[in-house]
Order: sequence, then structure tokens, then C-alpha cells
Amino acid sequence: MNKAVNNPSQATRRILLCVTGLSPQVVTETLYALALQHDFMPHEIHLITTQNGAERARLTLLSDEPGWLGRLLHEYDLPAVASTQIHVLQGAAAHALNDIRTLSDNEAAANQITEIVRQLTVDPASAVHASIAGGRKTMGFYLGYAMSLFGRSQDRLSHVLVSSPFESNQNFYYPSQSTRIIYTPTPDQQPLDTKDAVVTLADIPFVRMRDGLNDVIRNGEASFSGAVAQAQRALGPAELVLDAATRNISCGGVNLTLAPVDFAFYAWFARRAQQQQEGFCRNDISAEETAEFLAGYPKADDLSGGYERVANAVGEAMTTDYFDQRRSRVNRVLVSALGKVAAAPYRIIGSGKRPRTHYRIELPPERVRFDEIPGSKQESPCNA
Repeated sequence: MNKAVNNPSQATRRILLCVTGLSPQVVTETLYALALQHDFMPHEIHLITTQNGAERARLTLLSDEPGWLGRLLHEYDLPAVASTQIHVLQGAAAHALNDIRTLSDNEAAANQITEIVRQLTVDPASAVHASIAGGRKTMGFYLGYAMSLFGRSQDRLSHVLVSSPFESNQNFYYPSQSTRIIYTPTPDQQPLDTKDAVVTLADIPFVRMRDGLNDVIRNGEASFSGAVAQAQRALGPAELVLDAATRNISCGGVNLTLAPVDFAFYAWFARRAQQQQEGFCRNDISAEETAEFLAGYPKADDLSGGYERVANAVGEAMTTDYFDQRRSRVNRVLVSALGKVAAAPYRIIGSGKRPRTHYRIELPPERVRFDEIPGSKQESPCNA
């Protein structure tokens, strides 16, 4: 299993991710600064761009002539880049975009940029350096936000700074080792020596919200707006609603359905939280407390003898093994549906020293209620 990366420059899979438009120079400028100033030589380069931007990148960076990417690597004796991939943004009608002008194309671009970042950050051994220097401002915004949603501790975000008058000069790609003359745009046409240029990276700090995302978002099954909404819910106030008729629970507006026995187990703790009572000690569950748990089993779902099986399993007093099994399962469901951060207020957690550790849901009573959840439906139980 790959281990998480502590030092980005030592990652076994280093990735440079850029948004570009009609100025592909930002790629070589950023690569120059990364490799020579920050000891981060990428194995992969990924460009997110439009159809016109892709053509410019191919002709100026990846061609044999002028081939500015290859020139940079050769001039500074840098290792070859294992792969360079151009991601051409697709419009709402699945056609390659020449520009981003309509609302539908803007939304499609946002979703694609988010998905690319998600894919590149799945590998725990990778380190992604994302540059927002090129492309339209909206592209840079979406890349920055996607990094905030999915970025990890080893990932970085930056903007490249180029000294005047080299900035925005279409003939400048990186500071050369020896004299190379280019000219300012007309009408001045002043000569410039590219070895005099200064290129630096401005590191952009960003808030990392990855742990606040649920498995659906991490698996790429949601849109950009869906990912933002889910992350926002993780930052909102915690509120727990339990609907016994449907076995649905709502955690800050996120609804999920529990198996009958899991609902009974979770409701057991929710009632304690609502009534401001002490939690349960896992190795000292009384017969009275066990009966309290069984009383919460949804009888309407008991079409296959589930209640009887559960009652036989727990016996007169719930065992430690049974308690641990249920607690782990419920917590796992919560984290999967809500994400690690958003699930924290709703999880069943322990406090106090062993063997007298007590387990509870640490929500204030006013944040817990048993009520109908609008729109929830009763589902057939998948298990007891």
C-alpha cells in the first residue's frame, strides 16, 4: 500500500497541473521555477484548456520545433517528463470548447476541472502542484476551488510571477542560461535578453476541505455545485432528526436510511442525548438498557423475523462484542455518507478511562429530535 507523502519533492508521483489559454508560456515558466527553485521536478504534466489552447500548447510546447518544453529540459539538463496530457474542456453538448462563454459551458467546465483534480489526488503517493496562472479567470477559480475540495497536505497551489517587461511577451517561455534576444511588441520593438528575466512562484495558501467530503463526492459521483454544497453542509450547525417510521436519519440535511437494527442502536443513543442522560458503558450494559435498545427496533419492518433474531443475539444483556460491532457499523455508515469532518458530531464516541469508558452522541439536546423527515420513504430492510 502506498503511504501518504510528507515532502512533495520526494513523492514518487509528482504532478504539475495547469489551466492554460492562449498563453502556454505559463507551463514552462512554472516548470522552470518548480524544478530549479523548489526541487519539484514533475513526472507528469496535465494541462486543462480549450480547443484553441490545446492547439497552441501542442505547437509551441510539445512540437519538435520550436518545442519549448523540450528546450527547457535540455538547456537545464532536467529529466524527461514521463507523460504530458492535455485535457480539452467539453461543452454541455459534449463538443470541444473554443471558449467558455455560456452558463451551460461554464458549468460543464467546472465539473470537468473538479473531476480532473479528484482523479489526480486519489493516489496517496502523488503530490499535485496546481498553477492558476493561465486560462480564463473562471478556470483558475475553479481549479483553486477544486484544490480546496480535494487537495491534501502534500498538494500545492501557485501563481507564477514574471518580471517586467517579459510578462505577457508571447516570445518569452523561461529565463535562458545564455543570451537569447526577443523583442517587445510593436511599435516599440525593444530588444530583451531572456537571461535577464526573473521568474518566481507565489504560493497560494488554501483551505483543505477534503475530510469534509463524503464517499459519493470522493468517488466523483457529484457535480462541482454538489461538492460545494456538501462541503458547506460540513461547516454548518449539526442537527440530528430521526424518523422511526422510515428508519431515515437526517444529519445536517443529509438523509440516509439505516438497517432496522442499526436504526434501533443509533436511536438508543439519540434518546440519551436528547434527554441529557449519561451514555452507555460497553462492558456493563444492563438488562434494562438492553430492553430499552430492543424497544426501539422498528416493528413495522419486522417481516422476516428480524426482531427475534436481534433479541436472541443480544440475550438478556448486550455483550461487549455486539456493542462494538454495532457501534463500528453505524459510525462507518455515517462517515461514508457525510465525510470524516461532517460526521464527527453525529458519531458514537467514547469518553473516560477504561474500563469505565462511556459512549454517547455528543450533541446538545436541542439539536436532537424524533420527527418525520419530509420526502423520506420507507425502504425494505436489507438486513436485520
